[in-house]
Amino acid sequence: MTKAIRVKNTEDIQKINKIVTQFPFDVWIHGKSGMVDAKSLLGMFLLSLNEPLKLVIEDDIEPNQVKKLFHELEDYLDIDDDE
Repeated sequence: MTKAIRVKNTEDIQKINKIVTQFPFDVWIHGKSGMVDAKSLLGMFLLSLNEPLKLVIEDDIEPNQVKKLFHELEDYLDIDDDE
């Protein structure tokens, strides 16, 4: 499952990383410049913030966990971008 995510600055990186590390499943962020583990703060700092980014999680994650993650990240996600 993918969802567009907005990461504007290092403060956003730190907040997103803090949120995703609370969940027991893998969370990735993909961009044109590559893919990073959203639970890796160092990896997150390698993101190019001036390109479109996608949050990516496995499709077999329990729906309640996905809903909770998206709720926690609502300030950064594009709600209308369901894929």
